[in-house]
Amino acid sequence: MAGVKTGRCGIPLIAELAGVSIGTVDRALHDRPGINAETRDRVLAVAKKIGYRPNQVARSLSTGRRIRIGVCVPQEIRYFYNEMWEGIHDEVRRYSDRGVDFLLHPIPELGKGERQAFRKIVESGARGIVVTPGNPEVMTPLIDAAEESDIRVVCVSTDAPTSKRSCVVCVEPRLNGLIAGELMAKFVAAGSETAIITGMLKTVDHREKAGGYSDSFTQYCHGGSVVATVEGHEDAEESYRKTRKLLNSYPDLAGIYVNTVNCLPVCCALKSAGLAGKIRVIATDLFREMVPLFQSGTIDASMHQRPYRQGQLAVRTLAEHLLHDAEMPKTHYLNPGVALRSNLHLFRETGGRAG
Repeated sequence: MAGVKTGRCGIPLIAELAGVSIGTVDRALHDRPGINAETRDRVLAVAKKIGYRPNQVARSLSTGRRIRIGVCVPQEIRYFYNEMWEGIHDEVRRYSDRGVDFLLHPIPELGKGERQAFRKIVESGARGIVVTPGNPEVMTPLIDAAEESDIRVVCVSTDAPTSKRSCVVCVEPRLNGLIAGELMAKFVAAGSETAIITGMLKTVDHREKAGGYSDSFTQYCHGGSVVATVEGHEDAEESYRKTRKLLNSYPDLAGIYVNTVNCLPVCCALKSAGLAGKIRVIATDLFREMVPLFQSGTIDASMHQRPYRQGQLAVRTLAEHLLHDAEMPKTHYLNPGVALRSNLHLFRETGGRAG
């Protein structure tokens, strides 16, 4: 292709290489009338050879066609998901005038109604879906079918790691547990007994955090043990009741790691048993109702998963890929933050700006 002028790219370059006008290239690329089959084939062959991909923003503005992205994320537990939804809504506003329509389909809580919501989004003609899979075994076939139909799927907060999903945005769960376990080992004496209060072990995020904590705590606390892993199913009443039972079963318990945002019923159980401030607690995430529990010493630390930032990045990563063919990494892990009494004021959930 000697003789090609330098500095040209995209449609002007295709027009020059194919020996046609820019208008003809536009008609070929967008399958419009007014061009014969031979010329269309020549233009498309040149476009393929130079690796041209149409700008979806320009296409949507010129044709009136818009890309649809569906969002299927829980509403409860609100302390965590309210923050995530804020991040999602901020990105929705950012992209709504850039050729993207959003179908927001919240589900009541993790794992409930996710299959039906996901199917509705697929049936709506969405090009991409952001989803929080509560039951990855159930969701994996749906995610795989969507990807095979050229619908890009981004998991946020929790993962379906054996699926064909395009990307996951979350705080790496095992790392979360590893840090919590090392931190707890600094809070309690050698040989101490600790326990984990989790949501559902079938959820990858919850299971990986529990495993990381157990490995880390027993490594850093000489003779220490994790005597129980309790599933509270993100239900306040169940978590309270099972925590009281745990305290009765293990009177020498020195620490509890709550690896989901559902820490309030655990703290209530400690208070009612007269053990608040006596058993060390490492919680997960942060919200205003936790501040007095830090100040009273009921909670010693919390692993902050930055839900607002997770929501932002999940939508942004998908939108940029669909609009501009931006690369989508298979994993987009955020670094967890450690919230302590001394730095609470820096987090956005307590009035600061840390995302």
